[in-house]
Amino acid sequence: MSFDPRSLERLKKLGRELPQSLPTPADKPSEAPRASERLHKVETEENPQALFHELMNVSGDGTVPEHLLDRLRQAETKAEAESRQQTRGAAHNSPQEGVLSSAPTPARNAGPGKNTRPRRPAVTPGSEEESLYVAFGQLLLEDDDAG
Repeated sequence: MSFDPRSLERLKKLGRELPQSLPTPADKPSEAPRASERLHKVETEENPQALFHELMNVSGDGTVPEHLLDRLRQAETKAEAESRQQTRGAAHNSPQEGVLSSAPTPARNAGPGKNTRPRRPAVTPGSEEESLYVAFGQLLLEDDDAG
């Protein structure tokens, strides 16, 4: 394709007036994960009491999905296993306590059922967490009365 001298001169002039191409931005390392990658405390919490508290905060009507209840159960069993291991380690360190703890007690041999004693959670009196535990206990009692 051939251009006449006037068109060629005009194209060269336009070429000088065109803006220069923008430099390509350097890839910036993303410091904070995107919102879709952030995990909620309900998904990351390991402490069963804190997880229960978070579940109650997230749930508007007190219902919790089954997969989150499974997470709570797993966290509770893990915490119980750790506490048992700590008490066993303490029993092995002092021989007198080991002798006393190996003696059978009625509470240990009773197994699950009506002979088990309820354990009160270690919460501060008057706190929101205590009121949640009390409300949950009342729901269980009402459920037993209705059933």
